[in-house]
Amino acid sequence: MAESMRGLHRTCRCAHLTESMIGQEVTMMGWVQKSRNKGGLIFTDLRDRSGILQILFEEKDCGQEVFEKAARLRSEFVIAVSGIVQSRGKDINAGLSTGSIELSARELRILSESEVPPFPIEDGIRTKEELRLKYRYLDLRRPELQKRIMTRARISFLIRRFLTENGFLEIETPTLIKSTPEGARDFLVPSRLHHGSFYALPQSPQLLKQLLMVSGMDRYFQLARCYRDEDLRADRQPEFTQVDMELSFADVEDVLELNERLLQFIFREVCGVELTLPLRRMRWIDAMNDYGSDKPDLRFGMKLMDLTELLRDCGFSVFSDCVREGGIIKGLKLPGGAGMPRKKIDAYTDFVKECGAKGLAYLSLMEDGSCKSSFAKFLREGEKERLCEEMQAKAGDLLFLVSDRDRRVVWNSLGALRLSLGRDFSLIDEKAWSFLWVTEFPMFEYSEELGRFQAMHHPFTMPMEEDLPLLDTDPGAVRAKAYDIVLNGTELGGGSIRIHQAEVQERMLEKLGFTRERAMEQFGFLMQAFRYGVPPHAGLAYGLDRLSMWMVGSDTIRDVIAFPKGKDGSDAMMEAPAPVFEEQQLLDLGIVVSDREEAEKD
Repeated sequence: MAESMRGLHRTCRCAHLTESMIGQEVTMMGWVQKSRNKGGLIFTDLRDRSGILQILFEEKDCGQEVFEKAARLRSEFVIAVSGIVQSRGKDINAGLSTGSIELSARELRILSESEVPPFPIEDGIRTKEELRLKYRYLDLRRPELQKRIMTRARISFLIRRFLTENGFLEIETPTLIKSTPEGARDFLVPSRLHHGSFYALPQSPQLLKQLLMVSGMDRYFQLARCYRDEDLRADRQPEFTQVDMELSFADVEDVLELNERLLQFIFREVCGVELTLPLRRMRWIDAMNDYGSDKPDLRFGMKLMDLTELLRDCGFSVFSDCVREGGIIKGLKLPGGAGMPRKKIDAYTDFVKECGAKGLAYLSLMEDGSCKSSFAKFLREGEKERLCEEMQAKAGDLLFLVSDRDRRVVWNSLGALRLSLGRDFSLIDEKAWSFLWVTEFPMFEYSEELGRFQAMHHPFTMPMEEDLPLLDTDPGAVRAKAYDIVLNGTELGGGSIRIHQAEVQERMLEKLGFTRERAMEQFGFLMQAFRYGVPPHAGLAYGLDRLSMWMVGSDTIRDVIAFPKGKDGSDAMMEAPAPVFEEQQLLDLGIVVSDREEAEKD
């Protein structure tokens, strides 16, 4: 039967007891990790978020009643214990921060009993993630996961501190807003008071923070909750938190310099890592050409090499025909990879095909001077030698080549292959922190599906001033004043200089296929604000979950989110999303739920 804690007050958390408190009477509270009855002695490990403390129950000290009660303790019971801090003598547990002391119990109250948990509450368990998510409140008791959540809290605190000290105001923006879809799908919220109308949950506070700059707030930040109804991946959640900021009277250098200092500060404080500033920078076009990615992992080399001109008129028609049709050829070199079995090469071929490539050409330079290749026999005299010279290949190396009329196919397939080879052959320095600013993104990307240009970032990004004339003549060549921050091949965040001139914003929306009427319907409140004096402004937003994931050394953002969704976007613990069983709730909203299969037939 549960007892009250009336009259007891916790002295401190378990791991906060120190040798300096030996001889003091204290009261500790927490969960039983395990309890061992040795006959006349009972040893109980008490756990809270700070760590573990050993409790000693000895009948001569605590009395028969307390000793018998202690004999009933089981894992995950919640207890309060009062007693005297004492030294463990030579019986030190080096694995615990409190390993040199223990609490000699005098009083015990069982505050709550526990059933046997569905999995052990300890680190290193191999329980399926689905079960852990269903009992997330139990999973969160594990020390490793608690430490990660606490580290995330510290990261949030330090970000707030840094930005506040640098003149930023923390301002909350609404989470019930107008739907302005341009990119991912919105989560929609029906209005009871305005039948047939909907709020949207914000994908980001983008327009609101721009309006804060119009209002004169000058420097804003927020740890903003964001929502995107999009396909899920390992590093994505339907709801997430971003470190959102906006600055007035700022250009690219101002934003990058400020955020470099922010990153330097939090990595020093949390990870003990000293970042060297300034961080490396790379233009988008160079990142794509050299690494096949706009978020390249620079912890290892293996650059892509442009072979278009070298193989323009070669004897292998797959290559020469591709170049003749306006395509490109690129390759990469795997040093020492010539001995790769054909079965493995075929697996990599299937891999690049999944990335859109039509195939993967290879050339293995064997140590005995021979070669194995899918295309070398078609090359004319001297072409193989010139290829090896261009790629600085030697005996023992393996070359991979991809060609396509669409340069993005070549970039994407070889970029993905590079990363796969880096992982498979342990080329990546797992201890490195490789930061990179990627700049000068294209303003637009053409969507074949929509038959029009789309904004690569968002419609409110400022084009580079020298490219403004190209908006009307060659939109695909326009570069944006946009920048992404990348860490070890992961995009941590991105931002841009914003458009602050009404006429430029109108031209931008026009290029994206907006009629004047539709532009005013969706963004009229912003366009109207632009009539009343808008300062030049810029911003950036980090994914707090991704940033925290790297800083705690995890490989999934679910480890730094208290209650994450599963891979399918559902909440196994709360069983959400779920049908609404009170029909009146739907009637109040004017909603009728139809059968999906029947609706699709119609």
